[in-house]
Amino acid sequence: MLRTDDFDFELPEDLVASRPLEQRDASRMMVVDRARGTVEHRMFREFPSSVGPQDLVIFNNVRVAKARFFSDDGRIELLRLQCVTPRHWQCMVRPGRKMRVGQNTQVGGATGMVTAVLETGIRCIEWDREVDESLHGHLALPHYMKRDGDDDDTERYQTVYARRDRSDAVAAPTAGLHFTPEMVQGLPHAFITLHVGPGTFQPVKAEFIADHLMHSEHYAISEEAAAKIEAAPRRIAIGTTVTRVLEHCARTHGQVTPHEGETNIFIHPGGAFHRVDALLTNFHLPKSTLFMLVCALGGTELLRRAYAEAVERRYRFYSYGDCMLII
Repeated sequence: MLRTDDFDFELPEDLVASRPLEQRDASRMMVVDRARGTVEHRMFREFPSSVGPQDLVIFNNVRVAKARFFSDDGRIELLRLQCVTPRHWQCMVRPGRKMRVGQNTQVGGATGMVTAVLETGIRCIEWDREVDESLHGHLALPHYMKRDGDDDDTERYQTVYARRDRSDAVAAPTAGLHFTPEMVQGLPHAFITLHVGPGTFQPVKAEFIADHLMHSEHYAISEEAAAKIEAAPRRIAIGTTVTRVLEHCARTHGQVTPHEGETNIFIHPGGAFHRVDALLTNFHLPKSTLFMLVCALGGTELLRRAYAEAVERRYRFYSYGDCMLII
């Protein structure tokens, strides 16, 4: 059985990128060739040269919400995981002891009451009126950045192709942060939507990875996207979020079809890939489900060697960091 410690590695703290580069497409790009077992070092601007005329690049176009809120008295922090309706939320709350069933808090003058506490500790909150996200919401930057979001993050912690009709994600699909509008326009592409939740950052705490309880996330695939994905001879997933959706569909439906659903797929070494032929992704946390996913695609031995080389060459890690292309 695979142990969580099999996916641990040493990462100097100063390699964690807490700020983005000045230009989106200025990151370095490590290229891992599975067939040849090689690791090469390039720039992300070279990514289009890896895309053939018959390939399809698949993006997650979810928009990151300003999902972090503070009560008017500053005593309660809420992370909105799901907006069931504008006045009915599911939230993570700190400190939880102050928000039991029947207790209230106020945000922007709106009063919210806890109507239920789920087994996971998530609070269901009903508001007496809508809370203005643009005025009172904040981006929930990953904890490893060790800072609060600011005005620069409002633009840079959002992909240039994020949908504008609604915002649902707690976290960004960070592999997409490298792309400029011009690069997206020049690539054969399709969009799917996965509402990235905070569980994507959580390390696996179980001794054996088979005992890990994976978080669930909502996704949606349009008719146009499903048709393009199924017709493509070679599919390049931009990020682990796209990978999870495509492989979930392949495992549960046998193909990618137009529909909405929930996935808690846990991709780790030992499983086959059915719809992802190549993957662009950032560098991930030790012992994380995302590092396990890239090991499943690229091979654990090759990926451990690649990550060791990334540390040695001082690649920038995590959300605002450099990227890796696995082909």
